Amino acid sequence: MSALFDLTGRVALVTGSSRGIGSALARALADAGATVVLNGVNEERLKDAAAAMAADFPPGRVHSIAFDVTDDVAAARSVRWIEENVGPLEILVNNAGIQHRVPMLDLDVADWERVLSTDLTSAFLVGREAARHMIPRGHGKIINICSVQADLARPTIAPYIAAKGGLRNLTRAMTAEWAASGLQINAVAPGYIHTEMTQNLVDDEEFNAWILGRTPAHRWGTVEDLAGPVVWLASDGSNFVNGQTIFIDGGMTVVV
Repeated sequence: MSALFDLTGRVALVTGSSRGIGSALARALADAGATVVLNGVNEERLKDAAAAMAADFPPGRVHSIAFDVTDDVAAARSVRWIEENVGPLEILVNNAGIQHRVPMLDLDVADWERVLSTDLTSAFLVGREAARHMIPRGHGKIINICSVQADLARPTIAPYIAAKGGLRNLTRAMTAEWAASGLQINAVAPGYIHTEMTQNLVDDEEFNAWILGRTPAHRWGTVEDLAGPVVWLASDGSNFVNGQTIFIDGGMTVVV
């Protein structure tokens, strides 16, 4: 049974993986045997993240490449670099994302477009380039990182909500076009996850109390909670799973 989840010898790119959820997912894939490629736009932070992770694995198991996931030319060039210098890209995790909190009536169009570009368009651009290489080989895994906001809404985060809802349907669109070529494209939708980037929300007593009360599991999620589902979706154990969004939210989206 364990062989179903063994990723030994497979190359995985995780976008937005110099810290937070992306870093944890890259480490989980490496723990399962994959050779991982980290990505970010901050070259210094990315270099430090790759060095720290590489120290825990044999030589050649951790790589990194800095590129802007919202740039179609950079996405094509970088996927090609991975194919030529690391190996055939078999797993893509579209994790890169940003947040911008402001009421819609005060929202600048440039900020709307920036969030949509980073959180939605990037998955299309990098996913398309990965698929160009995966399809001729007849196999590949694409995992899009959505959010409970693919189904739920809160005030002041309209661009993020629109992007994550779009990403859920992009997952379906990719499936409609690429599943017949042997690709599996799925998404995971995390609930509220405790990371360095959400620490300020954890520290907000009123918001923290709302999260604990709203979540049947009565706790914040951890990055470790995401590792198992993502490894499963990257593995042969999910070869007949396609177009699905797996909610990892402690039950938040099934209660009122």
